[in-house]
Amino acid sequence: MIAGVAVVAIGFMLMSGGGSEDPTKWNPEVFSARRITLAPITVILGYVIIVIGIMKKDKSVNLEAPDKEDIILDLDN
Repeated sequence: MIAGVAVVAIGFMLMSGGGSEDPTKWNPEVFSARRITLAPITVILGYVIIVIGIMKKDKSVNLEAPDKEDIILDLDN
């Protein structure tokens, strides 16, 4: 899940920048392929990684009911 957050952060970093120093001048860098194609795909991929991380079952956790032989009752105490 941490990897997904990192991928989302990288996607937003790829989207940043491209502004003009002078607001009266047009900067076509705003519509570069990196900002309108690569960055959104990277962000969506990061969210997919996060969802997979949330939904994936942890193999180290046993959620099954224990067998009757595994349950030890101590009735003397």
